[in-house]
Amino acid sequence: MSKRFLNGSEWAAMILLGAERLSRNEERVNALNVFPVPDGDTGTNMNLTMSAGVAELKNKPSEEAGRAAEVLSKGLLMGARGNSGVILSQLFRGFARAITGQRELTAPLFASALQQGVDTAYKAVVKPVEGTILTVAREAAKHGLTVARRTADLTELMREVYAKALETLARTQDMLPVLKQVGVVDSGGQGLVYIYEGFVDYLSGSAPDSEDSAARPAEVRPAPSIAPAPERKPASAATSAQSKITTESIAFPYDMEFFIQRFTTAAPFPERTFRQALERDGDSIILIEDDNIVKVHVHSRRPGDVLNLALAYGEITQIHILNMQEQHRELLAQNHDAPAFSAPKETHASQETPKVDYALPGVVDLPAVTASPESEPNPDVYELASYGIVAVSVGDGNAELFRSLGVDIVLSGGQSMNPSTEDLLGAIASLSAHHVIVLPNNPNIIMAAKQAAELAERPVTVLPTRTLPQGMAAMLAFQESEPEQTNIDRMTKAFERVVTGSVTKAVRDTEMDGVQIKEGHYIGIQDKKIVVSDESLPEAAKGLLGSLLATGEEILTVLTGEGADEEQTEELARWLGETYPDAEVEVHEGGQPLYPYLFAVEP
Repeated sequence: MSKRFLNGSEWAAMILLGAERLSRNEERVNALNVFPVPDGDTGTNMNLTMSAGVAELKNKPSEEAGRAAEVLSKGLLMGARGNSGVILSQLFRGFARAITGQRELTAPLFASALQQGVDTAYKAVVKPVEGTILTVAREAAKHGLTVARRTADLTELMREVYAKALETLARTQDMLPVLKQVGVVDSGGQGLVYIYEGFVDYLSGSAPDSEDSAARPAEVRPAPSIAPAPERKPASAATSAQSKITTESIAFPYDMEFFIQRFTTAAPFPERTFRQALERDGDSIILIEDDNIVKVHVHSRRPGDVLNLALAYGEITQIHILNMQEQHRELLAQNHDAPAFSAPKETHASQETPKVDYALPGVVDLPAVTASPESEPNPDVYELASYGIVAVSVGDGNAELFRSLGVDIVLSGGQSMNPSTEDLLGAIASLSAHHVIVLPNNPNIIMAAKQAAELAERPVTVLPTRTLPQGMAAMLAFQESEPEQTNIDRMTKAFERVVTGSVTKAVRDTEMDGVQIKEGHYIGIQDKKIVVSDESLPEAAKGLLGSLLATGEEILTVLTGEGADEEQTEELARWLGETYPDAEVEVHEGGQPLYPYLFAVEP
C-alpha cells in the first residue's frame, strides 16, 4: 500500500505496532544473550523502555508528527532501562529532533530523521562496538537516505530500511566473534528489527484490526486540573471522632500543602519516584500535576525533609503546615459546640498559579522557598550534606551491606530488572546533598545512570562499577570529609583493583573460551570470561577460585546467594583455609538471585 505522508496519529499507530512486535518477541530477544546465563534481559529492557514511551504517547496524542515524536521521546528517555533501552531512547530522541515542528512525515524527512537518530545514539555511547544495535541502526538509516532519493513512497522506504536491517543483523556474527562462536545474532539489533517489522506491517496495511493484538502498556491517566482542597467539616462533626484517639497516636503530625513551580518541563515530572520518597516517612500523599505546577499534600514527621525533596524540582510556593497534634489538643480542650476553626477561604493570585489560604490554628505560613540549578540553596532555610550516594543492588543482604557502608539510597535492580533513568533520577533528586555519587554495579545500568546524571539539576558523578563487589570496594574507600575529586579518585582506584567472579547455571549447551558447557551445569565466570564448567556447584566454585586466587595472598570476599547451601558454603570455607591459608576470607549472606556465589578478590 503506497503512502506518501504520515501525520501524528498515523505515526503513533505505526509506533504502537512496532512496540507490539517487540513485546511479542521479548523472550526471543532475551534468548539471544551471548553468555549462557539465566539473566539475559535485552528484550525485557527494550520492551519496558518502548512501553514507557508508548504509554506517554497514548496519554498525549497529537495530530502533528513532530509533537507526537517529541512525546514518545520524552517517555522513552525517562523509561529507558539497560544499555539497549538507553540506545533505543537515543535513536528516537534524535528522530524527534529532526522532525520538530513538522505536521507530516515524508520519505526524505523520515530517512533524515532515522540518520539523526543514529548520530544521537552514537554520541551517547562512549565506546561504540561494531556488530550491535548501533550497527544495525546505522546501516539501515544509511540505506534509507539512498532510497529516499529515488522514491516518495514511505512504504517502499521502510521495506528497504527493514530489509537492510535484517541483512546487517545477519552480518553481526561476522563483526563480533563471540556471536559467531555461540551461533546467535546481536540481541539489541534483533529487537530493533522487530520494531521495524511492525513499522513495515503498518505501512503495508497488514496491521491487525483488533486492539487485542496491539501493545497494551499500563494506561496513564491525564493529570487532573489543580482544584482547591475539600471543605473541612466543622468541629462539631469532628470532635466525636477526635475524642476517640490520643494525640500521641498521630504518627505523622505535620499536615503539609504547597505548590512546586517546576524549573523545567523538558522532562516529565517523576511522580512515582517522588511519591516513593515521600512514603519513606509520610502518608496521606496527594500529587496533582498541571502543566508546570505540582500541588503536593502529605502528612509527615519531618517537614524540612519534604521541602528539601521538593526543592530539587523547582520553586516552592504557598507553603502551609498544620501541626495536627496541636490542633487535636485544642479540639479536645474546646467546647464541642464552639467552632474549632473557620471555613477555608480561597484566593487566586493568578490563573496560572492558584493560591489556597486557610485560617487554621497551628498553621505556619512560611515564605516561598526558591532554588534554581544555577544558585546555591539558602542556608537559612536548610543545610545540604556534602555527599549523597545512590547504589543499585540486588538481594536483601547486599542492600544491607551497602547501607552499612554509608550508601543513602539502595535501588533494587540488577540483571533482568534494571532501574530506569527515571528511577535513578528520582533517587538522585530525593537526596539533600551538594554532590551525588551513583554506583550502578552492573554494566547494563551504567548508561541509564549517566543519562540520569545529565538530566539531574545538581552535580552527579557516576562511577562505572560493573559488579556489586566493585561498588562495595568503592564505598570502603569513601571518606565523607575528603574533597570531591579526592574521593572520586580514591573510589575509582579501589573498585578498579577488584577482580570479580560469579557462579551460575548454564541455560544452554555451548562452547566458550575453550570450555565445554552443558545446560544445567554450573559455570564459573571471571569478570567476562568463563573459566570452568561442572555439574557440581562446589567444584565449579573451587575451579573459579583457583583462577581468581593467583598468589594465594589476596583478600577474598564471598557473597552467598539463592541456591548456596549453608553446608556447602562451610565446606568451601574449610577448603579455602586449607588450600589458601594466606588468603584473608570474609563470607557474607548477599541473597542475590541466579548467582549462588559472587567472589571479590583484591591484591
